[in-house]
Amino acid sequence: MFCSWMVRNISKIHNSTQITTKCYSIGEQLRHLRALRGVQNEINVPASVEPAQPAKSTEQRLSEKKKSQKEIALDFGNREAQVPTFNLAAHVNNSSALQQLLSLGVDLHSIERRKGLGDFVLRLDFEQNVKPYLTFLADQGISPDDFGKMITKNPLLFKEDLDDLQTRVEYLKSKRFSDEARQRILTHNPYWLMFSTRRIDRRLGYFQKEFYLSGHDLRLLATKEPRLITYNMEHIRKSVFTLREEMGFSSKELQSLIVRKPRLMMIPPDDIIERFSYVHNDMGLRHKQIVQCPELLASREFRLRERHEFLKLLGRAQYDPQKDLYISPSDVVQGNNFYFVRNVAKSDLQTFDMFLKTR
Repeated sequence: MFCSWMVRNISKIHNSTQITTKCYSIGEQLRHLRALRGVQNEINVPASVEPAQPAKSTEQRLSEKKKSQKEIALDFGNREAQVPTFNLAAHVNNSSALQQLLSLGVDLHSIERRKGLGDFVLRLDFEQNVKPYLTFLADQGISPDDFGKMITKNPLLFKEDLDDLQTRVEYLKSKRFSDEARQRILTHNPYWLMFSTRRIDRRLGYFQKEFYLSGHDLRLLATKEPRLITYNMEHIRKSVFTLREEMGFSSKELQSLIVRKPRLMMIPPDDIIERFSYVHNDMGLRHKQIVQCPELLASREFRLRERHEFLKLLGRAQYDPQKDLYISPSDVVQGNNFYFVRNVAKSDLQTFDMFLKTR
């Protein structure tokens, strides 16, 4: 019995000792943590301080270095973007081809502003890449005075095969375009020669069918405004819809309008609507009068407004040919302000200037 009693008491003592030891250990840890907190408050350790990291391998350091360099290279926020430039003027002294092009009147500055053309022109050899094309243009009756303007507009002409260019000229001849008409087309629209004969044929066919044009009217249209034939077709279709559906011109009126002033098809449709609205509603002109004077739709709305209001102030805004003091609508948009004031409004420039300042 004594032994049993001893065993139970020894067990209780052992358990009590363990609990005491644990409490002491916990108390020591709490005191240690309080001490550390106090040291941090006194020293004010920055929050950004991080614990020491294990040593990194060589591959990890190289990878992080490359990543850092890439991030710096892509950071445009704190430094100016370096835009590459190309200046043909810097190569003129060392390039006989550029010197020859300058003597022809080519605007190198205009060419270098278009992406890729400066480098293309710089690689040209005048004897091999330029002279044969100048001979071709001269054979078509193009004046050497026009060479510079044509090359400035379309230096990519030198990329085309000469046989293809000759074929395109022969196509115009087959369509009965006169020598003068061909010269005007090539001079005013050098891009025409970049279009294949099949493509040009489709474009001419579109205008002939859309507006019921005769061969003579089609040639007249193409010669008056050669750029129209190679213009953006989506824009042309929108212009046709605007003139026919929104303005109400009949097929016959539209035909006459386009032949008289083909450039109308190249004006933004919104601008044409604005001009038509003023001419038709404010000036009181009928469709027939507008067709006879398509320059009204080719003139800017603010110019029409200034001149019409000045005539109205003078009591001369009278566009009916059956009445006295008739003024032709075409006279309203012709000439500069001096011509308009003296010959149309029958007034003086000082009065017109005062009117513009007070309106």
